Amino acid sequence: MQTLTVLGSTGSIGTQTLDVVARHPQRYRIYALTAQERVQELAQQCQQFVPRFVVIAPEHAPALRWALQARGLTQIEVLSGPQALCEVACAPEVDTVMAAIVGAAGLAPCAAAARSGKKLLLANKEALVLGGEWFMQTVRTGGATLLPIDSEHSALFQCLPESPALWAQRVEKIVLTASGGPFRQRDPASLASVTPEQACAHPNWVMGRKISVDSATMMNKALEVIEAHHLFGVAPDCIEVVIHPQSVIHSMVQMRDRSVLAQLGTPDMRVPIAYGLSWPERIESGAEALDFARLGALTFEPPTRERFPALFLAWEALAGPRGSTGVLNAANEVAVQAFLERRLRFDRIHAVNAGTLQAWTPSNADGIDDLLALDAHARALARAQLQRWQD
Repeated sequence: MQTLTVLGSTGSIGTQTLDVVARHPQRYRIYALTAQERVQELAQQCQQFVPRFVVIAPEHAPALRWALQARGLTQIEVLSGPQALCEVACAPEVDTVMAAIVGAAGLAPCAAAARSGKKLLLANKEALVLGGEWFMQTVRTGGATLLPIDSEHSALFQCLPESPALWAQRVEKIVLTASGGPFRQRDPASLASVTPEQACAHPNWVMGRKISVDSATMMNKALEVIEAHHLFGVAPDCIEVVIHPQSVIHSMVQMRDRSVLAQLGTPDMRVPIAYGLSWPERIESGAEALDFARLGALTFEPPTRERFPALFLAWEALAGPRGSTGVLNAANEVAVQAFLERRLRFDRIHAVNAGTLQAWTPSNADGIDDLLALDAHARALARAQLQRWQD
């Protein structure tokens, strides 16, 4: 029996995690659930899983207490604020932490879980994109077990040799696959008229709105390149991205003898979630089995800078001063939010991101306070860029 804290339980990854957990009540129990503002969804999850603690933003705590009381769940303690997120992530009773909070707010609880030596299922990009080597050192120092939940990084983890000591000896390069999103074949000149609804209509995956937009620009793949560099210690020039519209091969590893190992499966996030929860074992995920008789052709194509300029910012940021990747991530969050609020054209998201990188003056960022200050400064720079590119 594993005791689990789910950080960001009402989001896409959080709800799919609870779907897998519900299939295995004999293996998992919930210690804490957290959300930012979705009171009713969180209360409903509490009714099903009855955690010991629940964490929400302070302004929503009274409403959540009322909702729990109405359901007769008075034994569940409601906590609030950033420190509470860290407390439920590093509690002695917790074995496993699903880190599914979106944004820099997830960095501190991820670090708390890592310092406490937890089994950390990482779905929060900021821990690696913003935290980088500092976060990986925190994982090593704390003795945590870090398992990636992104489908691509989970696929790579499954294909790599079991011992990390063998990675450098045997691996020539890693290949991240990308669906290409909803605009893979659309004329780049027509992207100015793209709406949030169109950008969020992913052809293969069910995801949140922000990551769906990132998939449409392929910024999600740029961030995954940065994550892969830190997770697996692979040099940036040994990381390749290939567009694979069917989303059946989730990523590949090319060995030094030129053999290629690939992980295949239906495009369902419950597969990497179930793998992370049960590792080193495997459990039923609820995903549909891959039917090779119905599969049809698997196709591949290279991404171009003209169609997906956001992707190539990954290598530029990795080659830049320390902190560049965090600046890129923060700028993108500001730009994507502006697009979702219809304040910025889709085709100008890249301009805000690239302009923020150019406007940033490098500075030291060696600890979590420095990293959060870097994130805040980058957002301010991005908002200034936003003023330039808004209609």
